[in-house]
Amino acid sequence: MELKICHMYPDVLNLYGDRGNVMCMMKRLKWRGIDASVTRLPIGGGAGLSGYDLVFIGGGQDFEQQVLLDDLHRGKDREIRAAVEDGVTFLTICGGYQMLGSYYETHDGRRCDFIGALDLYTVGSGKRMIGNYKFKCGGSSGGSLVVGFENHSGKTRLGPGVEPLGQVLTGFGNNGEDGTEGARYKNVFGTYSHGPLLPKNPAFCDFVLKTALDRKYGRAELAPLDDAAELAAHDAMCARI
Repeated sequence: MELKICHMYPDVLNLYGDRGNVMCMMKRLKWRGIDASVTRLPIGGGAGLSGYDLVFIGGGQDFEQQVLLDDLHRGKDREIRAAVEDGVTFLTICGGYQMLGSYYETHDGRRCDFIGALDLYTVGSGKRMIGNYKFKCGGSSGGSLVVGFENHSGKTRLGPGVEPLGQVLTGFGNNGEDGTEGARYKNVFGTYSHGPLLPKNPAFCDFVLKTALDRKYGRAELAPLDDAAELAAHDAMCARI
């Protein structure tokens, strides 16, 4: 088996070491003897996302998102929408998650139109939602308990065509009001969880990888790994929250 991974905007969207998620996926594939490659897609780079099995987009600050708007609207927005609808697996973090939605409205009323791949929007608030948090993924997203770190002022609202990735147990999640965290649409996983997310949440990491492998090969079984260190980190985070 083989997975082709695209890492979009790695030099811009890498808040809190989000590229560690790509490293984690690569390691967990390698340990199982599954071939994998990563292509970095910077600003100005050609898209062609239909050739990838999994696309990762990390988080960034508000001004970094605005820098990317021109590049997105030169054709990457169409590529992303097409790949999403075709069932390509996406893992998107914070700003990368927001960009898949319809728009972001800043606290002072300025609106940034995003790509509309997901039925959601984000509105900035005057208060940051920051800290360690945990949430329980829905059954369609594996059902695991996820721990992470969030730092955002935007409040995200999901439309009827999108289900939450999970329900917040401790922390803020999408908006600090409705108890939802992240988004799930087709094979897209969106979350506010930095950290990076995947090293201390091996069950969720494997679910994302299996989603991509299942799409490509019909049904893929992942051999179990010794996750003692990863689970110790996960449990230590749970105890602190």
